[in-house]
Amino acid sequence: MDFFKEKKIHFKSKSGSYYFYSDEGVYRYSDHWGRVASCRWRIKGIDVYKNQCFYVGFTKWENFHPLNDVDKVYYIQVDLETKQAKILRLNSQENSTVYLMNAPLAHLRLKQIQSLFKEYKWAKYMDADIDELRTIIVDRLINSNTTLDILKRELKNYFINS
Repeated sequence: MDFFKEKKIHFKSKSGSYYFYSDEGVYRYSDHWGRVASCRWRIKGIDVYKNQCFYVGFTKWENFHPLNDVDKVYYIQVDLETKQAKILRLNSQENSTVYLMNAPLAHLRLKQIQSLFKEYKWAKYMDADIDELRTIIVDRLINSNTTLDILKRELKNYFINS
């Protein structure tokens, strides 16, 4: 909040968020993140994020993209070792072979992957290492449009029949 005491606030939203615009980008002071009005904000660099706590965030102007729920311009990058996943937007200059998704599917997949990293009950009837199972399902989630339920069923049938 000290940052905003030293600067003139350029905009205050109805929900109480403060915005300061610089040549490089936007500073935002808020207690809510995620989809906000016409933007989707993600907070990084905080080990234990708590909703309803105030944080100052910054993003460069070049990181603003129009919200687009139709075009398939998003993909998910997963680090299986740290059990972290994030949604990335394909640059128009990138020539990539990643599986592209629209925004709603990418956010659904991200939520499912995060749940798979936390939960284990879904795998207790399969005779396999949980990390191996997670790797298989996460790989399929980020490379297809097959639903999570179908992927789990296929995996379960594979282990029952083998």
